[in-house]
Amino acid sequence: MFGFISKNIITGLVTILPVVLTLYLLYWFAVSVESLLGDLIQAILPGEWYWPGMGLAAGLLVFFIAGLMMNAYVVQRLFAKSEQVFYHMPLVRSVYPTIRDFFDYFSPSTRKEFEQVVAVTLGETGMQVIGFVTQPLSERMPESFREEDSVLVYLPLSYMIGGYAVLIPRSAIRPLDMTIEEAMRFTLTAGMTGSGFDHSSRPCSGASSRSRSETPSRKPTKD
Repeated sequence: MFGFISKNIITGLVTILPVVLTLYLLYWFAVSVESLLGDLIQAILPGEWYWPGMGLAAGLLVFFIAGLMMNAYVVQRLFAKSEQVFYHMPLVRSVYPTIRDFFDYFSPSTRKEFEQVVAVTLGETGMQVIGFVTQPLSERMPESFREEDSVLVYLPLSYMIGGYAVLIPRSAIRPLDMTIEEAMRFTLTAGMTGSGFDHSSRPCSGASSRSRSETPSRKPTKD
């Protein structure tokens, strides 16, 4: 009885928790932007001109304009120059590069260079791991870290944000027919989601186990 109850509780958590967390993150983002920019708008405009949601709309507009401006080379150079201040500030310089690298992963311009999914062979053991080619050009790597016919591959860790950037010979990698989303989901969950799995068509685990248990076994009939 206790096992039946705990099994269904876990099934409910696994089913509902991802949805709840996703909705909460969206809610937190909307409320934070509205609270920050909404107060600023109310301080500038007359009170009767303000309506709820104006802060969120203004935030989305700011993000759009910033992304549009970053397509210009001059703006990119100016931003890179001003960003150097954070790399030289005490304490901040130890935190900001990590945050910058994390969000750069989601940048469309960065993802174009990060979409080659490969399988890396570990020596003569026969074992293989999934990685992402982050730097195929040796001339763009430090001189003391270059090797001919080698590429830089990022090897992500399962169930955590992190991994290793490894210089690997091209002969030790082979391309995989997987998208970046499929490969990242596959590695971060240690392969439990499967590759190319359609989550929209996945039945609830409780329903699937119940349907299997309720399916009568057929006995072979004699002719």
